[in-house]
Amino acid sequence: MPFVIVSGLSGSGKSTVLRTLEDAGFFTTDNLPPELWGAMHDLAQARGLERVAVSTDARTRDFLGALEDSYVRLSRRREDLRVLFLEADSEVLLRRYNLTRREHPLGETLLVDFVRERELLAPLRALADIVIDTTNLSAADLSQKVLQTLRLEQDFHLRLLSFGFKHAPPRDADLVIDVRSLPNPYYDPALRPRTGLEADVARYVFQDGASERFYGEVRDFVRSAAGRARDSGRRGYTVAIGCTGGQHRSVAVAARLAQDLADLGAQITDHRDIPPGDGPLEAGG
Repeated sequence: MPFVIVSGLSGSGKSTVLRTLEDAGFFTTDNLPPELWGAMHDLAQARGLERVAVSTDARTRDFLGALEDSYVRLSRRREDLRVLFLEADSEVLLRRYNLTRREHPLGETLLVDFVRERELLAPLRALADIVIDTTNLSAADLSQKVLQTLRLEQDFHLRLLSFGFKHAPPRDADLVIDVRSLPNPYYDPALRPRTGLEADVARYVFQDGASERFYGEVRDFVRSAAGRARDSGRRGYTVAIGCTGGQHRSVAVAARLAQDLADLGAQITDHRDIPPGDGPLEAGG
């Protein structure tokens, strides 16, 4: 797995790249002088960290004199060393700075700073294995390009939980699905004390064609919503499935979705309102 040095012009997207790499499992360090690259490599190896990324740019200008020597020494120890350099047109950088109202690290007029920064970072750009022009890239596009270029896979997890509306919906869900229109096992005395995790209860919930069609619509909508979240660069998406009491219908639907959407990394995080113990359930199911 590569040891990645991220550099580039201020405003070109370095923070986005570091966040992307961190989300992909990298240990990241921002604003690290070149003389400390080797020390970071050794420390990471001692801790068993396989993915490491560091950022070095104009903020470390007082330490760039050691750049080439530090690179040569580290490249002898890491065949998978990669230098990723970001750049963009000055007009675009100027517009980004005007939006953020941040001050350039070189601290003069912005257009002069951009010229000086290109000259200052020219040695780093010359060492780069990968140069990405972010002029026409959104943050999501840049993240995707970095993952593709470094051949990284960004894990995505679809988190599913069940709940009962009578106990209030969860506040941290991205999407809440109401399945109270499905047949309610609560009204079958034999099923009332059981949960939607049991096969007989699930068969009752999905007992007819109308129930199956409704479930299919829910499944397809959840797949679409989670897929769009993944494609936008998110690492996870939480869907809460609710019925009245949170023991029968919502549980059965969440469990079935976990199986049907396994390709999206679907996993049950909680059946929130299944009561502890084997006592009878409250009304609602």
